[in-house]
Amino acid sequence: MAALNPTPVPVDGGVPDLSAVAVAAAALGDTAPCGPGRFLAVINGDAAPHTITIATPGTVDGLAIEDLAVAVAAGKTAVFPLPRRPFAAGTGRAAITYDAVTSVTVAVLELGAQ
Repeated sequence: MAALNPTPVPVDGGVPDLSAVAVAAAALGDTAPCGPGRFLAVINGDAAPHTITIATPGTVDGLAIEDLAVAVAAGKTAVFPLPRRPFAAGTGRAAITYDAVTSVTVAVLELGAQ
């Protein structure tokens, strides 16, 4: 898994150029830091939809929390919040996998960063 690093996005007029900061999604998945103001941007440049899965390592009352799996339509961009709960593993990072990575790029954004 590749470790993604956050791109700071200032609150005051900050508009990230996702195409400039996004990197190719790793075939074996990626990890991203979780926390307040952190988001995963997924850009699907492929002609087919792709499913993005963010693992939820925790439990509630001894029951596993279902992983988040969302389809990103062809040619679309989706943004997912990365709060510590439920996504952070013991490392403080989320584990992200993709059903395929053809023409899929990703970026971790940290909103409100200076």
